[in-house]
Amino acid sequence: MSPSVSQMSALTRLFSSAVFKELAKKGRSPLFTQLFGVVDELIPCGDMCSVGDVFDAAFSMIKGVGRRSEYVYKDAIVRKVLMGKHSIRTASLLNEFRAGSSKADIVVINGTATAYEIKSERDSLARLNRQIVDYRKVFANVNVITSEIHVDDVREVVPADVGILCLSRRYQISTVQEAREQLDRICPTTVFESLRIAEAASILEALGVDVPDVPNTQRYGLMRSCFARLHPVDVHQQMVKTLKRTRNLYPLSELLGQLPQSLQAAALSVPIRRVDYCRLIETVRTPLGIAKGWS
Repeated sequence: MSPSVSQMSALTRLFSSAVFKELAKKGRSPLFTQLFGVVDELIPCGDMCSVGDVFDAAFSMIKGVGRRSEYVYKDAIVRKVLMGKHSIRTASLLNEFRAGSSKADIVVINGTATAYEIKSERDSLARLNRQIVDYRKVFANVNVITSEIHVDDVREVVPADVGILCLSRRYQISTVQEAREQLDRICPTTVFESLRIAEAASILEALGVDVPDVPNTQRYGLMRSCFARLHPVDVHQQMVKTLKRTRNLYPLSELLGQLPQSLQAAALSVPIRRVDYCRLIETVRTPLGIAKGWS
């Protein structure tokens, strides 16, 4: 049975941050129950199946061509890039990371900083040019990951140094255009505006620049002026070192190993408290028959 428009929306919303946060904080999710009620005829799970089984079954449906949401693309990057080429021991993943007036969907920090802008089958390319301009000021490598139907249009928009990746019908990522690392285009002040103040202070200290000892009302402007005088390559290198330390994913490794695969991208994207990890694990193991009564 093919999902209706409302069912497709419900399947996609199962992977929203709202559902994930409810599962972690409350040990139940009334929103999950509501959404499952819309799609229960599509998902072959009996009452003894777990909540995690429902997520895996729902994900299998939304990852089909023409149905892919942004979450599907994030899962592909997590599975094929972060965990496939790197490791959460050595790399960090940043979700919705600000760059200028835009937010990069995913940034992977390893030996360098690589941004991934997602353009799914559902997305418009209207803002892509502005987004690329912003990302090139902060990240050494910039990629657009898209579907086969958008590849030619994306190629017309992005410059030659921006990578184009395609999520194929078989759920593989292929390279259409290789990203070229260019550190000279980095704008130190834009990098500063993307960081937490403590992270920016660490970068200044690492580069031998005194952090202004002034009231908080003056500190931001003076630190921004300090960054404006720094070399782009130095700033980018220290940004990578700092973010690998401050946005370290390794504490999540035990949690990831106990979640269904379909929820691992959510665990890496949606911040939850460490004290909620055990509750989340137990909740996704809850039998569906019990979860149907969540309210």
